[in-house]
Amino acid sequence: MSPAPKRRQCGTQQAHERLCEMYPAFRARQNGIEQGIRRSIQSGQAQRVTRQLITIPVVVHVVYKRDPENISDAQVKSQIDALNRDYRANNSDTSTVPDVWKGFVTDPNIQFALATKDPKGKATTGITRTKTTRDSFGTGDSVKRATTGGSAAWPRDRYLNLWVCNLGDGLLGYAQFPGGPAATDGVVILYTAFGTMGAVQSPFDLGRTATHEVGHWLNLIHIWGDRNDCGGTDYVTDTPNAQLPNYGKPKFPHISCNNGPNGDMFMDYMDYVDDAAMVMFTAGQVARMNATLAGPRKKVGR
Repeated sequence: MSPAPKRRQCGTQQAHERLCEMYPAFRARQNGIEQGIRRSIQSGQAQRVTRQLITIPVVVHVVYKRDPENISDAQVKSQIDALNRDYRANNSDTSTVPDVWKGFVTDPNIQFALATKDPKGKATTGITRTKTTRDSFGTGDSVKRATTGGSAAWPRDRYLNLWVCNLGDGLLGYAQFPGGPAATDGVVILYTAFGTMGAVQSPFDLGRTATHEVGHWLNLIHIWGDRNDCGGTDYVTDTPNAQLPNYGKPKFPHISCNNGPNGDMFMDYMDYVDDAAMVMFTAGQVARMNATLAGPRKKVGR
């Protein structure tokens, strides 16, 4: 088994830029989606969606070459359990949030369930298994195509596709934002960072890589806005502006971008800290996710 990466690395921005270059219409669609999300939040539609419990059917595509990569059903289910804790704010470690931000912790009112019917209506466990000859995969979406050693996506308007495999280049995962190609829509996670048991390795052993990447799938952006000059934005008003990602287990406060006295909200799921240090979504992030579920991802939520 390969050693776990020492620092969180998310390939979502890299994958996004590649898709924008390949499909110029994707960038235009994203701009339209962003405008729609802002209107949904301003009109209160997103907040109305927040009051409804939304269930998202999930299919997990396990793609493996070596036995340790062929993770158990129990490990898969442990990840679904972790997502359900984090996306209902039922994780007990919200107690670690600094007092100044405890009131910001918000329940997204989203839950996840392994699919019970496949695209043809047949009974399924919600888990597929594909043997590959590839040693590892990258952000080029080869894990999502049978012709390149992976497994094809199920319809994105009916399922959240999660691929679990051996990722290279120190990556823990990556996701596709709404509006991209249907054939590659979903989230990819390193097999040692998926779930809370089995092959998982510390410090990414609490299922939070999937929590982070599914946040991207629901159109959340890194809290520093993917720039390093304090000029980035995540389009959320209640997450303080930050200069750079935080790693490991920072000590509060960590100040950047003149955001004192409280500093960066590094305990947010959309930063790069270890699993044990990320514990919350804010009300602004929840509104953004629910606007996405009321808009570009409306069909998948039930």
